[in-house]
Amino acid sequence: MPINYYIFLSIALFTIGIVGVLTRRNAIIIFMCVELMLNAVNLLLVAFSKMHHLKYAAQYDPRIGTDGQIFVFFIMVVAAAEVSVGLAIIVMMYRNIHSVDVNFLNRLKH
Repeated sequence: MPINYYIFLSIALFTIGIVGVLTRRNAIIIFMCVELMLNAVNLLLVAFSKMHHLKYAAQYDPRIGTDGQIFVFFIMVVAAAEVSVGLAIIVMMYRNIHSVDVNFLNRLKH
């Protein structure tokens, strides 16, 4: 499959994520859109890693083609930590103001 398909799919996913972050007010949906953007970047990293591996497949080196997968692993670990901290903040926000609307964050100042 050509790399162009992966690029277009990743751009579409990233664009949907950006639109969701900029237009939505629900904190849970914003976190889902951030995760969608991270997965779009992960898709590109794996696709480019595979393309790089196919380009240099004539030379046998088992480390070629794993760089993108290692980066994806670290991005997934950081994303999991971000989601756990973010969901804890959202739960505490819901307990205090009984809403997950981002506009009510000004109430947390007092």
